[in-house]
Amino acid sequence: MGPVLFKPTLTVVPQTFRPTKEGALAYFVGDDSNFAEDSGFALKGWTGYEFENSAIHITADLAVTMGKVRVTNEKGDVTEVDKTWGFKKDDNGQLRIVLHHSSLPYQK
Repeated sequence: MGPVLFKPTLTVVPQTFRPTKEGALAYFVGDDSNFAEDSGFALKGWTGYEFENSAIHITADLAVTMGKVRVTNEKGDVTEVDKTWGFKKDDNGQLRIVLHHSSLPYQK
């Protein structure tokens, strides 16, 4: 269906955006010399996850959500991030992620 518009929370220039499968996998599971700073977000031992949508927009076969996600680590510390996701139905009617943007909340 084309590239996923993927902006992970903890990435920096020049690898801020990850529109390829390889870039996304490196962020989540690490072990890719092309993305040497990635240690694997999915492998950090998270013990909890929750989300709170601020708004959802649905039109035809596309849905976009925006809100907060909170992940809890093994020590009980909670990290909150701002998220925007876009979902689109493929030719078989399955929802696919086509947009994933995540960032730490703005601090004054």
